[in-house]
Amino acid sequence: MGLWADAVAVAAKDLRIEAHSRVGVGHVVPFALVLLMVFAFAFGPDSSALPGAAPGLYWVSVLFSAMLGAQRSFAIEAEDAAGEGMILAGLDPAGIVLGKAAALAVQLLALEALLAGGIAILYNVQLRSLAVLAGSALVATAGIACTSTLYAALSSGSSAKESMLPLLSLPVLAPVVLAATKAWSYGLAGHPSFSGPWLELLGLFTIVYVSLGAAVAGPLLEVS
Repeated sequence: MGLWADAVAVAAKDLRIEAHSRVGVGHVVPFALVLLMVFAFAFGPDSSALPGAAPGLYWVSVLFSAMLGAQRSFAIEAEDAAGEGMILAGLDPAGIVLGKAAALAVQLLALEALLAGGIAILYNVQLRSLAVLAGSALVATAGIACTSTLYAALSSGSSAKESMLPLLSLPVLAPVVLAATKAWSYGLAGHPSFSGPWLELLGLFTIVYVSLGAAVAGPLLEVS
């Protein structure tokens, strides 16, 4: 099979595992919603500050949820060496990484739709400029999913993988989260034209991260 066929096969496998285990529904979704509620309570009675903080808190919740999903993706295969089996079966390493990232991205997009409703209710914001919100979410999710998958693969062989993944990925993902936050800020405020430069920056970082991810997938999986 070619790279893209391998990626589709791996993504389908991961999504089937998630559909049967329902870990995302049982663990990641509640975790993300609790984060939003904790952030809301942290502002105390000053509810006027919540709408302005909503985009940043939204993407922080998405980011930490992505890390949980990426860690689980490799933890499942570590139990029975399924990751090594895919390599020995001749699957393209880039296809494996892109497939796992695609499966994570699909789950994140579903979560993001739910969290968008959460910030509308908890933070009293109106979801204006849906095209900007949806477009920036698609691009940002691709970058977050690919980067989280790469660093989850790198840290999966470490005994401190739970702490290694945030330490490695947070600095790299900061520009993506910042650009997505700014794009959402203008979108929620009803000024979609101001989000253009941030969408371009978001697209640039996402293209770089996805391209690098495909390029270094082989050596990375061998090391892990």
